[in-house]
Amino acid sequence: MDLKEYAQDLLQDVHAESDADGEFLEDVFFQKACDQLTEAGELETADRVSYRSPTRGIRVDGYGGDPSDSSGTLSLIILDFHVSQTVGRVTGSEMDTLFRRLSNYLRYSLDEGWRDALEETNPAFGLADLIAQRWSDVAKVRLLLVSNRALSERVDGRPAGVLEGRQVTYSVWDIRRLHGFAIAGAGREDMEIDLVEHFGGPLPVLPAQHTAGQHESYLAVIPGEVLADIYDRWGARLLEQNVRVFLQARGKVNRGIRLTLENEPSMFFAYNNGITATAEAVDISNTGGQLLLRRLRNFQIVNGGQTTASVHVARLRDVDISHTFVQMKLSVVSADRATTLVPKISEYANSQNRVSAADFFANHPFHVRMEEFSRRIHAPSPDGSFRQSKWFYERARGQYADARARLTASERRKFDLENPRRQLFTKTDLAKFINVWEGRPHEVSLGAQKNFAAFARRVGQAWNRSPNDFNEAWYRQAVAKAIVFRAAERMVSAQPWYQGGYRANIVAYTIAKVAHDIGEQGGGVDFESIWRRQALGPRLAETIAHLGEHVHDVLVDPPTGIRNVTEWAKKEGCWDRVRMLDVALPPMLGDELISVEAQKDAARDARRDQRQLNGIEAQIAVVNAGSEFWGNALKWGRSRELLTATEYGVLEVAARMPQRTPTEKQSAKAVEVLGKLQSEGYQAALGEGN
Repeated sequence: MDLKEYAQDLLQDVHAESDADGEFLEDVFFQKACDQLTEAGELETADRVSYRSPTRGIRVDGYGGDPSDSSGTLSLIILDFHVSQTVGRVTGSEMDTLFRRLSNYLRYSLDEGWRDALEETNPAFGLADLIAQRWSDVAKVRLLLVSNRALSERVDGRPAGVLEGRQVTYSVWDIRRLHGFAIAGAGREDMEIDLVEHFGGPLPVLPAQHTAGQHESYLAVIPGEVLADIYDRWGARLLEQNVRVFLQARGKVNRGIRLTLENEPSMFFAYNNGITATAEAVDISNTGGQLLLRRLRNFQIVNGGQTTASVHVARLRDVDISHTFVQMKLSVVSADRATTLVPKISEYANSQNRVSAADFFANHPFHVRMEEFSRRIHAPSPDGSFRQSKWFYERARGQYADARARLTASERRKFDLENPRRQLFTKTDLAKFINVWEGRPHEVSLGAQKNFAAFARRVGQAWNRSPNDFNEAWYRQAVAKAIVFRAAERMVSAQPWYQGGYRANIVAYTIAKVAHDIGEQGGGVDFESIWRRQALGPRLAETIAHLGEHVHDVLVDPPTGIRNVTEWAKKEGCWDRVRMLDVALPPMLGDELISVEAQKDAARDARRDQRQLNGIEAQIAVVNAGSEFWGNALKWGRSRELLTATEYGVLEVAARMPQRTPTEKQSAKAVEVLGKLQSEGYQAALGEGN
């Protein structure tokens, strides 16, 4: 997909979502673009705040969360959105004007008289008040311009400077950069770290491993000052995506690391496990037999993010880290192998906070199963016609666009009918849809990435206990919850009491309140009925609209000491207050509910069906892999004496196909044995056979 096609598709998506959900175009564009910025590590979260005063040259469109949650960095966002079928151009003077308006908002935020002149219910007041409260702890300001136009090639950028006594940096995410993120997967400009020119000189390294054509590894000791400087320059972009999300879910800096830095900085090397990192390329010279690391391209910390952030924060707090050193294991992995090797390195590396692959990676069996359901299961036609559609689950970014790109024009039209874009949902969408029904609207309000991290951790644990709980019925219910969520978004926008702002928080809290109150009455929503209709029942819709107003009133009236509604919505105390609201449910709602006993019976039947399906799928996978595949696995396991008699027998049956075909039960056992061998170092995987 070229730049023009991408820009047109993005604009069409913004229009379609705006029409479907009743949102302003700029609000939709903000959400779509900032989702990419958070995934790329440019921001940890992105909260919408729209304010502009043309007469005074003031404007802001969003911010990157509470600065106290991001090492004292305040991130402010301004949009440049234009409705045009052609790719427009942002000139240097236009860029300067936009950044000046954003800078003005920051300056005025520090003016008590200006703040007090704003309505307290205005999101701009909440953000300005947050800035004023946190200003003494702000060490750095980042101003971001996000545009669906292209920055002029004659603009080299905007150099860093000083704003109100704080270091300020400028970043532009124009349509070219968004396009590059969408098609390349890297999601960011190449990071070229020149240790010689910018960070005090090269680092001595020891070669640890060299595997021809795959990767090479080195060991190094990196001074704390250098690590802090690098983190100060690139921030969360240094942290491999899954590690970054993991750290966001766990909040503050590790206490043990902090105390060591403050009290025994010279012992940090001895006490700390160090960092595990990757780079796509390195420049290493040999001087007198000593290998010196001079440059790195696309450096990523896959374990040790807490360590890196803690060293950086310690220096911001005037801790002397001149005698602090951190050990580093560096693997050089080419870009084309990064997507497969980096997750494994991240999974197996050890650090103070272990990162579990079960929690995060897109190839976890939970996501694979959801994807399989979404490609196979047709949703009922809501209008009674014979045309059925599917809900497209995107377990890895860009799957939907990739699937369309490979098709001819006629095939694409058919694909779009079967997989309408309005029925596309991602991993972070799924986390949002599920978590509100589980009583976690405050987690949903933290933003897509942090909410997904909490969701993924719980799903990983639940999968380990009982993977058959995640079956076709669970998938249909998840889609039903998506239908409820998106309908609630449209309903809130249409309510007479809704004055704009905080819609995402209102929706999350309203649905959570509905789920809580229905649960208190000993029942649950009949999600199968919603799935069959592909729409809410009228009573549930009435309930959401009714409760939404009461939820809104709680959100916009935070307790003493909190004046930022967006930050108030992120606190569990907000959920406690909403949960305690005494609002009667409509008397006829029971017609759209289901009893606890019926829920349990349905769940039990769904688990049984999933077990049967697992056996069928395992048998297909075993047969497709072929006898040679299983013969090799048998030989490898037997040579290392890893197999029990039962395991040996199962693999022997599989290796004798087609004379003998394993049963469903034997096939499931063969797949299980293969997993055991892979954990011991066996390299072959299903799908690599005949």
